[in-house]
Amino acid sequence: MDTDDELRIDAPHRELLDQILDKWSLSVLNELCERPCRFNELRRAIPQVTQKSLTATLRRLERNGVVERKVASTRPVAVVYRITPLGKTLRHPVDVLLAWASQNMPAIERAREDFDEREEEAHL
Repeated sequence: MDTDDELRIDAPHRELLDQILDKWSLSVLNELCERPCRFNELRRAIPQVTQKSLTATLRRLERNGVVERKVASTRPVAVVYRITPLGKTLRHPVDVLLAWASQNMPAIERAREDFDEREEEAHL
């Protein structure tokens, strides 16, 4: 990322942001900020996610050091996912983005409506 006034997102940063700010990652992180969870607990908490997508999301988050996977030596074996200290540092920036979205949503909705109207008129 460039430190000048110009916003430039380099490929490694873009890739990381894509991986930790996608639809399912945010939902998983939201759940894990509350408490550690087993896989099926996450599935129940996020019913729209498929097993395949949840598995891929957890693996990406684990690879990036944001989530850790612990195998408990119980019978049957249990796997528990928890947010890491690094993952906890995401809370503030995500909250800032959500606050921005909430504050600006009326203006964004108006812009979308204006755009859609112009597009509709252009295709008449």
